[in-house]
Amino acid sequence: MSDAAELRDLALRVARTVAPEILRRSGRVAVESTKSTATDLVTEVDRWSEARIVEGLLDARPDDSVVGEEGTGVTGTSGVRWVVDPIDGTTDFVYRHPGFSVSIAAEVEGRPVAGVVVDPLGGDEFCASAGHGTTRNGDPVSVSAEDDPARALVATGFSYDPDERRRQAAVLVEVLPRIRDVRRMGGAATDLASVSCGRVDAYFERGLNHWDRAAGTLLVAEAGGRVTDLDGHELVGPLLESAPVTVAAPTALHGPLLDLLRRADAAPDAPSGQEAPPWGSISP
Repeated sequence: MSDAAELRDLALRVARTVAPEILRRSGRVAVESTKSTATDLVTEVDRWSEARIVEGLLDARPDDSVVGEEGTGVTGTSGVRWVVDPIDGTTDFVYRHPGFSVSIAAEVEGRPVAGVVVDPLGGDEFCASAGHGTTRNGDPVSVSAEDDPARALVATGFSYDPDERRRQAAVLVEVLPRIRDVRRMGGAATDLASVSCGRVDAYFERGLNHWDRAAGTLLVAEAGGRVTDLDGHELVGPLLESAPVTVAAPTALHGPLLDLLRRADAAPDAPSGQEAPPWGSISP
């Protein structure tokens, strides 16, 4: 197995092969289909990008495993698994709105060891490897020094499912008066990259998939932050794939933000007269 820095460098090289075409096609491509709901978009460029990324990774490392958002599933023997989101933030991509990116992570035993998030529109390349820190366009970055939620600029996102959006909006009603402000860009990978460089202080979202957060989780951790579920458990192994809630923040801010999120109730007006469970306990 190659070391983490070599895996990071391969991920960046491969991401660079698709980023220019993604940028060129952004805002100019028709929606090909939808997935979970009518707002969960897929384009031909998503599928092209995933195929090109997988080809590049396996050409260099044919014994590796790969899992991709658009359906790729390759079982290898090397002990390295690549987790690919060919266009994270497809809605932003369709509208050519800032927030879409290419996200590639390499995992060993369920733990990300290399991660790259490339933002074609913003021109940013975020890279991390275990033990080597996080960079933005080659320069080292770190999470912010903020420790008080009341002063924190916090990013978040929303589910494609209408009922989940309603619950998430209820959480935001509780959270927003207790933080500096909120930012909503779209792609989770971009939001996590933003935490890693201090562009926002923190990020939380319910309902992410494995490929949405695999690379970004490492970016934040290597930049000095924490990424956990709502119970404060580190997102590695099965939790990285299945945890309902993602919370990313500098270490000093992480605990107070978790406390705030735990107090937020997601559904004050549940259907059929039934009281909905707290936000953190709704099944994914």
